[in-house]
Amino acid sequence: MRAISQRRFGGPEVLAAVEADVPAPGPDEALVRVRAAGVNPADWKIRAGLVRRVGEPPFTLGVDVAGTVAAVGERVTRFRPGDEVYGCAFPPRGSYAEYAVAPVDALAAAPAGTGPTHAAALPVAALTAWRALVRVAAVGAGQRVLVHAAAGGVGHLAVQIAKARGAYVVGTARRDGHAFLRGLGADELVDYTATDFAAAVRGVDVVLDPVSGDYGPRSLDTLSPGGILVDVRGTGPDRGAVRELAEARGLRFAEAGFVPSGAELEEITGLVERGGLRVAVDHVLPLADAAKAHELSETGRVRGKIVLTP
Repeated sequence: MRAISQRRFGGPEVLAAVEADVPAPGPDEALVRVRAAGVNPADWKIRAGLVRRVGEPPFTLGVDVAGTVAAVGERVTRFRPGDEVYGCAFPPRGSYAEYAVAPVDALAAAPAGTGPTHAAALPVAALTAWRALVRVAAVGAGQRVLVHAAAGGVGHLAVQIAKARGAYVVGTARRDGHAFLRGLGADELVDYTATDFAAAVRGVDVVLDPVSGDYGPRSLDTLSPGGILVDVRGTGPDRGAVRELAEARGLRFAEAGFVPSGAELEEITGLVERGGLRVAVDHVLPLADAAKAHELSETGRVRGKIVLTP
């Protein structure tokens, strides 16, 4: 099979197309013929050596996957060959390949009416937003939710999830993304390049923060007493300081990184099939253009997601 591999850490140029053996699924895994693979910021951070979660190269990146089950392990009963699925594979045998293995508890049946390109764009970003807003913050009707980087991969899905749960949603985004976000249901938008959101927004119950730097401390000013700031970045040395600031002011702070879950994907599937969640795909590129996909992702200006297709 064809796969995208890297033999050293570095820039996008370290990604190269290689011929590799088709992996065999373990007892609790499925072998998926990859129809599409989503690209996430964590991918290029791992590629560059900024996040050491995989070990040393060589390895194949990619978590988001959608495709057809080609084979299953001996203990697998949930799926069988021919099933259309989406979910999470993991480096070093990631989804930037024609075939990938995935734990069956990190897969779900693909949403009806959603092609593989859009299904592959969902798992990491949707699971991140879902866990933050549903499991951690327990967003409900009548609450006010502030979503930072609202036009991004996690952000645009968080806007819709919060709206589906009856919240009033405020988003921060550049002006050119406002029409897009209003189309997804955002109630109020702040152009962070022209307006200080910390001065413009008040009375928020929940803040979702996928941004780094000073966004955490500044977001505390927007929260109502007892409100919660949920950090979904997954990395960052300053989170302990933000937690202390929040607690000193009677506010709550929580971390809610990506957790693979086929069960939560099934809940997300239900929302997709009811029309309450749609993922935006900004770029679709052939697998061989993985380096270009990383270059685009690193700009931080992608609206929604990037997807690779073998």
